[in-house]
Amino acid sequence: MNYRSCITLVLSLFLSIQIMHAQEAQAGPVIKNYGKVHRISDPDYKTNTSHDFKVVFDVTESPENKEEVNRYIETAARFLNMHAQAGIPVEQLSVAMVIHGSATLNVIDNDAYKKRFGVPNPNEPLIRELLEKGVQLIQCGQSINSRGVDREELIPGVQLSLSAMTALIQLQGDGYQLIKF
Repeated sequence: MNYRSCITLVLSLFLSIQIMHAQEAQAGPVIKNYGKVHRISDPDYKTNTSHDFKVVFDVTESPENKEEVNRYIETAARFLNMHAQAGIPVEQLSVAMVIHGSATLNVIDNDAYKKRFGVPNPNEPLIRELLEKGVQLIQCGQSINSRGVDREELIPGVQLSLSAMTALIQLQGDGYQLIKF
């Protein structure tokens, strides 16, 4: 291999590493430990950074593996991180999650989770970070009763509603856009 070929190879490797590094998903800046997203430079469809983004996520499912974070709950972290990275002030981001169905057991505290599954709730640190950043987590009252969960078992800060249907209707009436999985 001649000198010119070596230089070309080294430069190609360096460029490849730079491209791979640039495409790595990163958490933050809002939720530090969750919600990794990719930066998108110069998109064709521009994000209106002056717009107020109000979103409600309808979360009904839970992972089979009880030691796994619920990816649907983590979507709130991705939403916040992605839009903050795109230059939207956090004050313009309003996020709510309505929790029901099997996801109900993802918002119980560590003690209650350990009693049921023998392991700490992997969602609790994420939920605490989301609550600290102003995300509303709203638990369906009908679901806690049908799943045998006491209100006191909910992670502090998780709000209890009459039903998921009620919360979804009210939030949409308040201008929140529904995202259902």
